[in-house]
Amino acid sequence: MTSNTLTPGIIAGRLPADQLSENFSDLHPPLDDHEALVAADRCYFCHDAPCATACPTDIDIPLFIRQIATGTPDAAAKTILSQNIMGGMCARVCPTETLCEQVCVRETAEGKPVEIGNLQRYATDTLMAADVHPFERAAATGKTIAVVGAGPAGLSCAHRLAMKGHAVTVFDARPKSGGLNEYGIASYKSVGGFAAKEVDWLLKIGGITVEHGKSLGAGLSLDRLKADHDAVFLAIGLAGVNALNVEGEAKDGVLDAVDFISDLRQAGDVASVEIGRDVVVIGGGMTAVDAAVQAKLLGALNVSLVYRRGRDRMNASPFEQDLAAAKGVRIITNASPKAVIGNGAVCEIEFEYTDDDLAPTGQMFRLAADQVFKAIGQTLGGDGLPDTEGGKIAVTGAGRTSMQSVWAGGDCASGGEDLTVTAVAEGRDAAEDIHAQLMG
Repeated sequence: MTSNTLTPGIIAGRLPADQLSENFSDLHPPLDDHEALVAADRCYFCHDAPCATACPTDIDIPLFIRQIATGTPDAAAKTILSQNIMGGMCARVCPTETLCEQVCVRETAEGKPVEIGNLQRYATDTLMAADVHPFERAAATGKTIAVVGAGPAGLSCAHRLAMKGHAVTVFDARPKSGGLNEYGIASYKSVGGFAAKEVDWLLKIGGITVEHGKSLGAGLSLDRLKADHDAVFLAIGLAGVNALNVEGEAKDGVLDAVDFISDLRQAGDVASVEIGRDVVVIGGGMTAVDAAVQAKLLGALNVSLVYRRGRDRMNASPFEQDLAAAKGVRIITNASPKAVIGNGAVCEIEFEYTDDDLAPTGQMFRLAADQVFKAIGQTLGGDGLPDTEGGKIAVTGAGRTSMQSVWAGGDCASGGEDLTVTAVAEGRDAAEDIHAQLMG
């Protein structure tokens, strides 16, 4: 075991290796062939399928499920991937319970939807296991496009542009491609290095060059990119993290949840990741839930997730909230942090209860904490960017910014939800618009 000198309660290896392995196994184990056929048989193949309408990437869900039912999962995968080239990861992390599965006719009639997410994973995994890339590049156009950010939006845009015959260079600050998929989701949602495998598979289209260790302001200039390329697509995400802005925030043990999740994702052995005995996560979104659940899975004795509004206002879906509660996370709502207490390192954090309008009530309480994770939103970073709106790059149409020949999509752009599936759709649609503009 290793220990933190200022906060000895934060240690690695709280649980036996076999228990950690079980805790971080696949949240939704894949369907086998028989299970997939049984699941597909439940679909009504609706003509005006509400599930397809609810899908941000407009996948023809009844068609791909029928293709599975008729024993052609490869064809089903192509149906999926033609709309969502990262359909494999989206099948793992997409909140289907609030999108396609929520509006499934079976859900409405029986309270049990068709397992659309699991069936999508079955199809895409089958194709990827066969080491097949079902798309081919068009003839070279001679046009070059720079994509800044190798996350879901950037990679989706790059793939679609490469299919059209353009030459694409993707720049990313980190040593690995994948963005949120590689660094920002719970480890139990994507096991076995799937994020990296999906990127490798996607790049088989050809025509895409990836350069790591480069970002705007660190090796890249937007003006230079515009001068050297026919178009630029910004998919830079949200690199900054909002501060609590309370007394004592700088104390040891107060960390950003995104860094904790990233460290855990990149750890060769989860047993090497240090975790506290009493952990408090502040926030109400998916990042907050992922951090809280994984803290519990690592062996933290007490984990509390504290959100300033009611549970109905949390960005995390009801499924994610219930998952956290099932893993032993205590969810406290209508409470706002006021101070971090401790001598050099955090030992408690003080909160004040709020009403539904966030007005303080004067009622205070404290939680014991040797580790606090901040998950109260991220911020856009970078100089010389296009015009912004609400803290994000302002876009119109399919990602057009205020700058000529510059598009944007994903978390850094205004408009869509901060979901992997939405980012993929925005990258794809921007690529189509870029292609149309370049080809006249």
